[in-house]
Amino acid sequence: MMPDRIRRAVVSLISEPMTLDLCPEIGGAIVGWRWAAPGGAPIDLMRPMRADALASGDVEVASCFPLAPFSNRLRDGSFSYRGRRLTLPRNTTGPHVEHGHAWQRPWQATATTKDTACLLYRHKSDPWPFDYELEQRFELGPDSLTVTLTARNLSDEPMPFGFGLHPYFPKTPQTTVRAQVAGIWETDAEVMPIRLRTPPGADADLGAGLALANVELDNCFTGWNGTAVLHWPERGLRLRMAATPPLRFLVVYAPRAEDFLCLEPVSNCTDAFNLAARGRADTGMIELAPLGTVSAKVVFQLC
Repeated sequence: MMPDRIRRAVVSLISEPMTLDLCPEIGGAIVGWRWAAPGGAPIDLMRPMRADALASGDVEVASCFPLAPFSNRLRDGSFSYRGRRLTLPRNTTGPHVEHGHAWQRPWQATATTKDTACLLYRHKSDPWPFDYELEQRFELGPDSLTVTLTARNLSDEPMPFGFGLHPYFPKTPQTTVRAQVAGIWETDAEVMPIRLRTPPGADADLGAGLALANVELDNCFTGWNGTAVLHWPERGLRLRMAATPPLRFLVVYAPRAEDFLCLEPVSNCTDAFNLAARGRADTGMIELAPLGTVSAKVVFQLC
């Protein structure tokens, strides 16, 4: 019963008929996003975070969380950069470091209005030996949610970087997802990239609208044009996700046995830093100069 007595500070935005709930202290996460048709009950557009998970601070079951200073997995949490070897502590039960660290650190709400909010994370050098800051700006409209991510390198040396969002959406039996992509990274049993296949095969063809009921995906797609459309026929709803550069990789996580899926707009492929160190130029790894900034916007809109 102890977790039920913990009360987390939640920032709630309203732009009728939309509502959005954020929890800065739990990884700057979205913990609920709902839309209500006229005269109808609210519908969850992202997987809602359970009350017990919110109380315990279990960010892995949030509706959406930010990814930085890289997305997806980093093999063994270790990579070489500019002549030195960097090793990060494992942060999940798996063998690799996942999603960077911003999703597991507390954020601060720096400004809020009825329908907007800014959340800020400032990182001080630790095993990740670079100072930087990352801001999320949320703008809620009557039929949309816009998230703008802005990162700034506060170190006196270049910093390798990648970022994005990790939203969880409800998955119904008839759910489909459509997106234009050029390739897919095939993975091993530890979900690490082993081969870039271009174009994706029929088992992962997003272009015509892929039905997810009997699909098992946990892959990074390359050459994404920045737009994906999620269709819930049973609900009579479509949601369009549009991301600006450099978010040109799309991670699709669709476990067959679960009632959710993830469409992650990100700037880098899985294990980008190690692949880049081996000479690949297509990983999406960003090098931020001292005081350099990078920004991207993701718009989720009912259509």
